[in-house]
Amino acid sequence: MEPISHVAGRAIPFGRKNVDTDVIIPAHWLKTITREGLGRGAFEAVRKEPDNVFDNPEYASAPILIAGDNFGCGSSREHAAWALLDMGVTCVIAPSFSDIFSGNAFKNGILTVVLPQEAVDRLLEVAKTDPIDVDLETQSVTTPFQDRFVFEIDAFRKHCLLEGLDEVGLTMAQASTIHAYETRARAELPFLARTAQSSL
Repeated sequence: MEPISHVAGRAIPFGRKNVDTDVIIPAHWLKTITREGLGRGAFEAVRKEPDNVFDNPEYASAPILIAGDNFGCGSSREHAAWALLDMGVTCVIAPSFSDIFSGNAFKNGILTVVLPQEAVDRLLEVAKTDPIDVDLETQSVTTPFQDRFVFEIDAFRKHCLLEGLDEVGLTMAQASTIHAYETRARAELPFLARTAQSSL
């Protein structure tokens, strides 16, 4: 997982409320055995609408998505986070998120920023013409027009995102402690090692 401390650039001014995971990535895209390429199916139904923001070249490769209330509701498919990453999105700003989507986003290195609706409305306006800056260290979202919105984030999630630590990374960070335990256990409880070998 790539560390995140600062996300800056154009933001896709989507803003639609109650966007579920089937809208983010339709079910027929879930047959894939790889995460790569899911960005092509992201927001497929929305992309059929004329003049949709996702096909606007002005927002090509935008790293930020500004969404509406209850973003990511519906099923628990982790593919929704994978599809956003494959699009190049590493930060989503919304008034609220589905808990499951928020968890999946975090585990895959996507920063979810919760801001009041008024702040989101302002960012939707700015995003039409100018870049937005998200700083995880200071927990703030700023614009070229001196707007500054502060957001809350769980301290553990902040640490993991800043360090680029997923669940495997967190385990590997404890490698020396695990090795010390295993060494001590083999010395103090040798019958466990024999039992493990005999089962092979």
